[in-house]
Amino acid sequence: MGGNSMNALIFAGGNITDYDFIEKYEGFYDIIICADSGALHALNAGLKPDYLIGDMDSISEDVMERVKKLNTEIICYPKEKDFTDTELALEYALKLGVKSAVILAGVGTRPDHSLANIFLLVRYLEKGIDLVIADRDFEIFVIRGEKEINGEKGGILSLIPLKGDAEEIYTEGLYYPLRGESLLFGTSRGISNVFIKEKAKIKVGRGILLGIKINSI
Repeated sequence: MGGNSMNALIFAGGNITDYDFIEKYEGFYDIIICADSGALHALNAGLKPDYLIGDMDSISEDVMERVKKLNTEIICYPKEKDFTDTELALEYALKLGVKSAVILAGVGTRPDHSLANIFLLVRYLEKGIDLVIADRDFEIFVIRGEKEINGEKGGILSLIPLKGDAEEIYTEGLYYPLRGESLLFGTSRGISNVFIKEKAKIKVGRGILLGIKINSI
Protein backbone atom coordinates (compact mmCIF):
# COMPACT_ATOMS: atom_id res chain seq x y z
CA MET A 1 0.00 0.00 0.00
CA GLY A 2 1.13 3.57 -0.32
CA GLY A 3 1.74 5.98 -3.18
CA ASN A 4 0.72 9.64 -3.38
CA SER A 5 -2.90 9.15 -2.29
CA MET A 6 -4.02 9.79 1.27
CA ASN A 7 -3.58 6.96 3.76
CA ALA A 8 -5.33 6.62 7.11
CA LEU A 9 -4.82 4.83 10.40
CA ILE A 10 -8.24 3.97 11.83
CA PHE A 11 -8.72 2.98 15.46
CA ALA A 12 -11.84 0.88 16.08
CA GLY A 13 -13.20 -0.19 19.49
CA GLY A 14 -11.85 -3.74 19.72
CA ASN A 15 -8.89 -4.98 21.76
CA ILE A 16 -5.26 -3.89 21.71
CA THR A 17 -3.06 -5.42 24.39
CA ASP A 18 0.32 -4.23 23.12
CA TYR A 19 0.76 -0.86 21.41
CA ASP A 20 4.39 -1.30 20.34
CA PHE A 21 3.52 -2.91 17.00
CA ILE A 22 1.78 0.30 15.83
CA GLU A 23 5.21 1.88 15.26
CA LYS A 24 5.65 -0.14 12.07
CA TYR A 25 2.87 1.90 10.43
CA GLU A 26 4.49 5.23 11.33
CA GLY A 27 5.54 6.10 7.78
CA PHE A 28 2.30 4.86 6.24
CA TYR A 29 -0.51 7.16 7.37
CA ASP A 30 -1.33 10.82 6.72
CA ILE A 31 -4.31 11.06 9.09
CA ILE A 32 -5.70 9.26 12.14
CA ILE A 33 -9.43 8.56 12.41
CA CYS A 34 -10.94 7.14 15.61
CA ALA A 35 -14.28 5.35 15.80
CA ASP A 36 -15.85 6.18 19.19
CA SER A 37 -13.87 4.43 21.97
CA GLY A 38 -11.02 3.86 19.51
CA ALA A 39 -9.89 7.32 20.66
CA LEU A 40 -8.57 5.74 23.86
CA HIS A 41 -6.37 3.41 21.82
CA ALA A 42 -4.91 6.36 19.91
CA LEU A 43 -4.17 8.20 23.15
CA ASN A 44 -2.65 5.08 24.72
CA ALA A 45 -0.39 4.80 21.68
CA GLY A 46 0.70 8.41 22.14
CA LEU A 47 -1.03 9.57 18.96
CA LYS A 48 -3.28 12.55 18.24
CA PRO A 49 -6.58 11.72 16.51
CA ASP A 50 -7.37 14.02 13.59
CA TYR A 51 -11.02 12.92 13.54
CA LEU A 52 -13.30 11.28 16.11
CA ILE A 53 -16.47 9.76 14.66
CA GLY A 54 -19.40 7.86 16.16
CA ASP A 55 -22.38 8.04 18.49
CA MET A 56 -20.03 8.44 21.49
CA ASP A 57 -21.89 5.82 23.50
CA SER A 58 -18.76 3.96 24.58
CA ILE A 59 -16.24 6.75 25.07
CA SER A 60 -15.61 8.03 28.61
CA GLU A 61 -15.97 11.71 29.55
CA ASP A 62 -12.29 11.76 30.50
CA VAL A 63 -11.17 10.56 27.05
CA MET A 64 -13.56 13.00 25.36
CA GLU A 65 -12.07 15.89 27.34
CA ARG A 66 -8.54 14.83 26.42
CA VAL A 67 -9.50 14.60 22.74
CA LYS A 68 -11.15 18.05 22.76
CA LYS A 69 -7.92 19.58 24.11
CA LEU A 70 -6.07 18.15 21.09
CA ASN A 71 -8.38 20.09 18.72
CA THR A 72 -9.57 16.84 17.14
CA GLU A 73 -12.47 17.31 14.74
CA ILE A 74 -15.45 15.51 16.34
CA ILE A 75 -18.31 14.20 14.18
CA CYS A 76 -21.17 12.93 16.33
CA TYR A 77 -23.98 10.67 15.09
CA PRO A 78 -27.26 9.73 16.81
CA LYS A 79 -27.28 6.46 18.78
CA GLU A 80 -30.13 5.11 16.61
CA LYS A 81 -28.13 4.54 13.43
CA ASP A 82 -27.82 1.92 10.71
CA PHE A 83 -24.01 1.67 10.71
CA THR A 84 -21.34 0.64 13.20
CA ASP A 85 -18.92 3.36 14.27
CA THR A 86 -16.18 1.66 12.24
CA GLU A 87 -18.29 1.89 9.09
CA LEU A 88 -19.03 5.55 9.80
CA ALA A 89 -15.27 6.14 10.09
CA LEU A 90 -14.71 4.40 6.74
CA GLU A 91 -17.45 6.44 5.05
CA TYR A 92 -15.79 9.60 6.33
CA ALA A 93 -12.39 8.36 5.12
CA LEU A 94 -13.95 7.88 1.68
CA LYS A 95 -15.19 11.50 1.70
CA LEU A 96 -11.68 12.68 2.63
CA GLY A 97 -10.23 10.86 -0.37
CA VAL A 98 -8.46 8.09 1.55
CA LYS A 99 -7.29 5.28 -0.76
CA SER A 100 -5.52 3.00 1.75
CA ALA A 101 -6.18 2.41 5.45
CA VAL A 102 -5.04 0.21 8.30
CA ILE A 103 -7.74 -0.58 10.87
CA LEU A 104 -6.44 -1.27 14.39
CA ALA A 105 -8.59 -2.87 17.11
CA GLY A 106 -10.94 -4.07 14.36
CA VAL A 107 -11.40 -7.47 15.96
CA GLY A 108 -12.02 -8.24 19.61
CA THR A 109 -14.29 -10.11 21.97
CA ARG A 110 -17.47 -9.36 19.99
CA PRO A 111 -17.60 -11.87 17.10
CA ASP A 112 -20.44 -9.94 15.46
CA HIS A 113 -18.41 -6.72 15.29
CA SER A 114 -15.29 -8.65 14.26
CA LEU A 115 -17.03 -10.41 11.37
CA ALA A 116 -18.80 -7.22 10.24
CA ASN A 117 -15.43 -5.42 10.13
CA ILE A 118 -13.85 -8.25 8.13
CA PHE A 119 -16.69 -8.08 5.60
CA LEU A 120 -16.15 -4.30 5.38
CA LEU A 121 -12.80 -5.10 3.74
CA VAL A 122 -14.69 -6.40 0.69
CA ARG A 123 -17.29 -3.63 0.65
CA TYR A 124 -14.72 -0.85 0.76
CA LEU A 125 -12.38 -2.52 -1.74
CA GLU A 126 -15.30 -2.18 -4.14
CA LYS A 127 -15.65 1.48 -3.08
CA GLY A 128 -11.98 2.14 -3.75
CA ILE A 129 -10.20 1.82 -0.37
CA ASP A 130 -7.48 -0.80 0.11
CA LEU A 131 -7.96 -1.94 3.73
CA VAL A 132 -5.96 -4.01 6.19
CA ILE A 133 -7.18 -5.03 9.66
CA ALA A 134 -4.05 -5.33 11.78
CA ASP A 135 -3.01 -6.43 15.25
CA ARG A 136 0.29 -7.40 16.80
CA ASP A 137 -0.24 -11.02 15.78
CA PHE A 138 -1.91 -10.78 12.35
CA GLU A 139 -2.94 -8.79 9.30
CA ILE A 140 -6.20 -9.41 7.43
CA PHE A 141 -6.75 -8.17 3.87
CA VAL A 142 -8.57 -8.93 0.64
CA ILE A 143 -6.98 -10.28 -2.55
CA ARG A 144 -8.65 -9.60 -5.87
CA GLY A 145 -6.68 -9.93 -9.11
CA GLU A 146 -2.98 -9.89 -8.20
CA LYS A 147 -1.26 -9.05 -4.91
CA GLU A 148 2.26 -9.28 -3.50
CA ILE A 149 2.48 -10.01 0.22
CA ASN A 150 5.58 -9.46 2.30
CA GLY A 151 6.23 -12.11 4.95
CA GLU A 152 8.89 -14.05 6.79
CA LYS A 153 10.14 -17.48 5.81
CA GLY A 154 8.17 -19.98 7.90
CA GLY A 155 5.36 -17.49 8.52
CA ILE A 156 1.74 -18.47 7.96
CA LEU A 157 -0.59 -17.17 5.26
CA SER A 158 -4.16 -18.44 5.06
CA LEU A 159 -6.29 -17.89 1.95
CA ILE A 160 -10.06 -18.08 2.43
CA PRO A 161 -12.58 -17.60 -0.41
CA LEU A 162 -15.25 -14.95 0.12
CA LYS A 163 -18.51 -14.33 -1.75
CA GLY A 164 -18.39 -17.79 -3.36
CA ASP A 165 -15.64 -19.90 -4.89
CA ALA A 166 -12.30 -18.38 -5.94
CA GLU A 167 -10.97 -19.83 -9.19
CA GLU A 168 -7.81 -19.90 -11.32
CA ILE A 169 -5.53 -19.21 -8.35
CA TYR A 170 -1.77 -19.10 -8.86
CA THR A 171 0.69 -18.66 -6.00
CA GLU A 172 4.45 -18.14 -5.75
CA GLY A 173 6.60 -18.21 -2.64
CA LEU A 174 4.35 -20.53 -0.62
CA TYR A 175 5.01 -24.12 0.50
CA TYR A 176 1.72 -25.46 -0.88
CA PRO A 177 1.49 -23.97 -4.39
CA LEU A 178 -1.72 -23.42 -6.29
CA ARG A 179 -1.39 -23.66 -10.07
CA GLY A 180 -4.65 -22.53 -11.59
CA GLU A 181 -6.78 -24.33 -9.02
CA SER A 182 -9.92 -23.31 -7.14
CA LEU A 183 -10.60 -22.76 -3.47
CA LEU A 184 -14.24 -23.56 -2.77
CA PHE A 185 -16.30 -21.33 -0.50
CA GLY A 186 -16.78 -22.91 2.92
CA THR A 187 -13.79 -25.26 2.69
CA SER A 188 -10.55 -25.00 4.66
CA ARG A 189 -8.02 -26.06 2.04
CA GLY A 190 -6.31 -22.64 1.94
CA ILE A 191 -5.67 -22.46 5.69
CA SER A 192 -2.10 -22.36 7.08
CA ASN A 193 0.02 -22.11 3.98
CA VAL A 194 3.66 -21.19 4.71
CA PHE A 195 6.03 -18.57 3.29
CA ILE A 196 9.14 -20.17 1.74
CA LYS A 197 10.35 -16.74 0.57
CA GLU A 198 10.04 -13.25 2.04
CA LYS A 199 7.43 -12.37 -0.55
CA ALA A 200 4.44 -14.29 -1.85
CA LYS A 201 2.57 -13.56 -5.06
CA ILE A 202 -1.09 -14.42 -5.37
CA LYS A 203 -3.13 -14.22 -8.55
CA VAL A 204 -6.89 -14.84 -8.57
CA GLY A 205 -8.62 -15.27 -11.94
CA ARG A 206 -12.17 -15.15 -10.59
CA GLY A 207 -13.50 -14.38 -7.12
CA ILE A 208 -12.09 -12.79 -3.96
CA LEU A 209 -9.80 -14.22 -1.30
CA LEU A 210 -9.45 -13.16 2.30
CA GLY A 211 -5.78 -13.27 3.25
CA ILE A 212 -4.75 -13.70 6.89
CA LYS A 213 -1.04 -13.36 7.60
CA ILE A 214 0.01 -14.55 11.06
CA ASN A 215 2.93 -12.49 12.34
CA SER A 216 5.73 -14.22 14.22
CA ILE A 217 5.68 -13.26 17.91
